[in-house]
Amino acid sequence: MLERARHWLDGALRLTAAVALALLLLCVMLGVATRALGDPLIWSDEVARFLMVWLAVLGWLLASRQRVHIRIRFFIDRLPAALRRPIELAIQLAVALFGGLIVWHGRDLVSRNFDVEATTVPLPMSFIYLPIVLAGLVTAAQALGEAWEILRGAPPTAALRGGPIE
Repeated sequence: MLERARHWLDGALRLTAAVALALLLLCVMLGVATRALGDPLIWSDEVARFLMVWLAVLGWLLASRQRVHIRIRFFIDRLPAALRRPIELAIQLAVALFGGLIVWHGRDLVSRNFDVEATTVPLPMSFIYLPIVLAGLVTAAQALGEAWEILRGAPPTAALRGGPIE
């Protein structure tokens, strides 16, 4: 049941990222084309900026979910095998704390900008900060899930093995 929900959410995340990318490309192309025709759309740059922020965060989330984010393994790879699991647990708990702090401060950014409207589109500026909260939630949940796997003694993940999960 939980695995099915994860699979569905990962698929929804990939679909959302693909739609955001298509919309960003369309928006930028419209902006370029209308400028070339001498009658630029005033909203295309701002909408592209919003979409770019959302797309960057969606990419972050996709990389985190697939465990392919950049990770410097130089020091942990030189530790004895017996120390890798506890060090990895500490790292995952630190990442979960980081995700929680992102949620806390992102929530503040969203609430402070809810009544500020964007310049060219009828959207609150909090919309540009909303993906920060989403990223913090997913980052914390992912790290806590990995910490739980380490605690229950599951087979090593890619983080402990040194490669992507197949």
